[in-house]
Amino acid sequence: MPRGAGGHEPSMRLAVVDVGSKTVRLVVADCGGDIPLPVHTAKRRLRLAEYVEPDGRLGERAVDAVVAAVAEVREESARWGVEQPFAFATAVIRDAPNRHQVLEAVHSGTGVPLYVMSGVTEGELSFLAARQWMGWQAGPMVLLDIGGGSLEVAFGRDRTPGFVASLPLGAGRMTREYFGEADPPPAGAIRELRRRVRHELRDVAVRIHWERPRTAVAVSRTFQQLARLCGAPPGKLGPFVTRRIERGDLKAAVERLASLPAAARAELPGISAARARQSLAGAVIAHTAMRCMEIETVTLSPWGLREGVMLRQIREQAPLWHEASADMRRRDPSGAVPAP
Repeated sequence: MPRGAGGHEPSMRLAVVDVGSKTVRLVVADCGGDIPLPVHTAKRRLRLAEYVEPDGRLGERAVDAVVAAVAEVREESARWGVEQPFAFATAVIRDAPNRHQVLEAVHSGTGVPLYVMSGVTEGELSFLAARQWMGWQAGPMVLLDIGGGSLEVAFGRDRTPGFVASLPLGAGRMTREYFGEADPPPAGAIRELRRRVRHELRDVAVRIHWERPRTAVAVSRTFQQLARLCGAPPGKLGPFVTRRIERGDLKAAVERLASLPAAARAELPGISAARARQSLAGAVIAHTAMRCMEIETVTLSPWGLREGVMLRQIREQAPLWHEASADMRRRDPSGAVPAP
């Protein structure tokens, strides 16, 4: 890319739309040099997890909600100068048996191709963003990312990870599978969830023990809310304030959340009403993962998957949808991914 006046890279504007289990989030950023600088963010409530059928399918109401939300944020993106944002969906759509119906409905209803990346690619991109934020002083680094449908663990000594695992241990998924309608859930259900997390993480934990990371980093709204509950500074102080979670504090947070119904959890510091039901499962997953991997402290990175998508686009000077399409086709040879 040619340089602008004064030797600076000319700025380009990118937009990313993240379709998750709870929200659709839009980030518009100016990307001069190697750093995406946000100029506008927005979100629309989805709560897709409420519409997941017993077999994992997303019902008609869920599909309509996704189409409406993506249409709204596309219009907002256009007002900020990006006509065609890069839109991607995470585990709640990736794992749905009728995901192709959802992808096709969004494309036909909004003109926006909605792509589905594998959990491993999500882990790679989140690691890329966290490494950029933390810098090389972090040394060998392990990353934890708890979403609604999956848990990603990545480790690396370089800009990109050498090891990534994506496990079906999302906070929303585990809430549905282990707690059901119980509010609060019985102690036995919490013990069963811990046992499941330990089982799923057994091989990953062995690898992390062997690698001996210098720094543990966490991304995602789940960790952000748990950090606030554990006493970290509030978000209004900005992204440059250091936020950490100590494993001992997280253990106490699990006990506190387990004693309360969802409505009361929503009154606690950091716990939003939309995530109150799954906050306990998120805390159990986070604490058990830290314990299995012998992690005493995690530092929060405000940069995660969305910033990783932008960083990859900046550095490769190519739209990420080519990689997302190929990634999806590796999972499903039918290749039923909307073309841009």
